[in-house]
Amino acid sequence: MRVSTLLLTGATAVNAAPNASDFFSTWMASSFIGKKHPIDNHYVSNVINEGIRQAATVHNNATLLSWASNAISSLVTADGTIQNWDPTFYSLDDQRVGNNILYFWNLGGRKEKKYEIAAASLRAQLDRFPRNAEGGFWHRSPTYPNQMWLDGIYMADQFYATYTSYFQPDNTTAWNDIVLQFDLIEKHTRNKTSGLLAHGYDGSNPHKAVWADPVTGASPNVWDRAVGWYFIALLETLQVYPTALPGYARLKTYFTTLAAGLLKAQDKASGGWWLVMNEPYPGKPGNYIESSGTAMFTYGFLKGIRLGLLGKEYKAPAAKAYKLLTEKFISYEKNGTLSWEGTVSVGSLNSNASYEYYIGVPLGQNDGKGAGAFMMAAAEYERL
Repeated sequence: MRVSTLLLTGATAVNAAPNASDFFSTWMASSFIGKKHPIDNHYVSNVINEGIRQAATVHNNATLLSWASNAISSLVTADGTIQNWDPTFYSLDDQRVGNNILYFWNLGGRKEKKYEIAAASLRAQLDRFPRNAEGGFWHRSPTYPNQMWLDGIYMADQFYATYTSYFQPDNTTAWNDIVLQFDLIEKHTRNKTSGLLAHGYDGSNPHKAVWADPVTGASPNVWDRAVGWYFIALLETLQVYPTALPGYARLKTYFTTLAAGLLKAQDKASGGWWLVMNEPYPGKPGNYIESSGTAMFTYGFLKGIRLGLLGKEYKAPAAKAYKLLTEKFISYEKNGTLSWEGTVSVGSLNSNASYEYYIGVPLGQNDGKGAGAFMMAAAEYERL
């Protein structure tokens, strides 16, 4: 594919866009639409939707953007009700749809009242959300009392920040609350030596989770997709967080410190990242280079470079990772569509969080958590 060598060779893109199938972002987006994945408010559907609309935006593809827009519109009734969303069920995963609702509300000139009502409902739930003693949102109630996961930061805090930037830009209390969620994750899960973060922590006193470190409450291992969620959440939140507030500098430091840790953790041979990233597990039997985390880190590197948050030393590693994504994790179907491979189906702290647990979870084909992230990474790559 012509686009897979642009960054690697230093060539420049032609002025006239080739067919959609020449760009991996739009090709994968069209493929997923053809596979008729469910359109619902589940976070996976919204990761796919974000990948599709980022591919559409980069390439001015009105067909793909219209599909993404119609998909979100179909989830919100005329009176602003989000279909099949229960405002009394407290799961941070269910907040993720808010990003797409706000995106299309903003894209449409901020005129669609039903989107405004729907977003306000999600935001209001955060005011009622159960929190641990330090003020951190529980990942899910009552299932994971007092637990904060990296996944949850991605699911809720980018929406929380974007909503605040649109509707309450002077609400310092909200801005401080947003950065507090990151502060707590950093305090309890960041490894100061590697720069990486454990999957989550138990904020109970005393700690109750079977996996919790007796001092920090942190889980024992670094799972690549959780770190990927968090890396993206930092990047996206930085775009809307007020630069004049003290929290901005902290978020930027969290992002650049994690980027440096990811650079060190990148597998030098393949250019990808291991499923379980902490020592001594990279390269151990059962561990493997996983596609969703690799796609997320590639996206974070590329967009971080574009936004001026990361330096040029990240360019070659990002290119190598992107080359791996296109060569290892894409399969070509006879009908001309693409399929996505190598994404672990789940990683949960309802387990014992052991190495054996993580490597024992099966891989799935066409898992939207990986494919959506790849569309985002490919769209960033193709901007170059």
